Amino acid sequence: MELIFLDSAKKELESMPQDLKNVFFKHLEKIQCMPPQRCMKHGIPYHVENVTKQARLIYHLKEDKTYILHCFKNHKEYERWYKSYK
Repeated sequence: MELIFLDSAKKELESMPQDLKNVFFKHLEKIQCMPPQRCMKHGIPYHVENVTKQARLIYHLKEDKTYILHCFKNHKEYERWYKSYK
């Protein structure tokens, strides 16, 4: 499965400390190997992966490609984005 990063996800990932980036990369490898498990609520057509207690990875699957939309380093950023869909 091919991973494609949107510009927003690239910027968010680049601004993180290296140790957190490493954790994100491990989860990206996991997503490539295993199909997604958790869809988002309220009809949002994306999947979410808990990277740490606070960090979240938002992605969208389309055919054989995985689009990485956001890499949130804390829950506050994720909540702000999530509430924009309600």
